[in-house]
Parts: sequence; structure tokens; C-alpha cells
Amino acid sequence: MKNYTITVNGNVYDVTVEEGASTGAAPVAKAAPAAAPKAPAAAPKKAASAGAGSIKVTAGAAGKVVRLDTKPGDPVKAGDAVVTIESMKMEIPVAAPQDGTVASIDCAVGDACEAGQLLATLN
Repeated sequence: MKNYTITVNGNVYDVTVEEGASTGAAPVAKAAPAAAPKAPAAAPKKAASAGAGSIKVTAGAAGKVVRLDTKPGDPVKAGDAVVTIESMKMEIPVAAPQDGTVASIDCAVGDACEAGQLLATLN
């Protein structure tokens, strides 16, 4: 018998694998749930920035933030990339909807985002 610990979709299982009988039967695996996995600590909600602007820059598609192209205080023109997200193995720049100054960046590299989610604000 051999013991293994396997993680499937965040659930941890202790598995014991027994040798099959000499009749050539396939090995039988018996899984018993391990101690309940600790839930990941909830990330603290980001407080609205004191300098949050009135112009919203939102994600056009669900994905993951891979690059912050600007920082608060940077001037941007309409169409300039503010943040870059990755979706379906493509990098997609999230553009400023109009000229302005970056007031806040409301995401971090590695954050998952949904379509329409606020990523930054402009003044």
C-alpha cells in the first residue's frame, strides 16, 4: 500500500493505493477527504482612493491584469493604454476613454477581473 496526498480544485485528499490481486486486477484507490482545507484569507477590500476621479476606466473582457501602463498623476490621451489585461492568451490594452490625468489605479498585477470591472479612474 502507498499513501498519497492529492489536491483537486483546491480540495486536499489523502489517498491509499493498494496493490491488485495476482489475477491482474487493476489497483484500487480509496480516497478519504483530508482535513478540510483552510479557506484562503479574504483579500482586504481596496478603499476608494482619496483622489479617485470621475471618469471610469473599466475592463472590456474578463481576464487577468498583467501590466499597469500608468500610475496616478500620469497624463493620458484618449486611446492610451492605462492597464493591460490578458484574456484567452491575448494581451488587451484597456484604453483611456478620453484625455485626462490618472486619478487612481484600482487593481494590481495578477488580479483577476470581470468584464465591466473598474480598473482605474481619471480626472
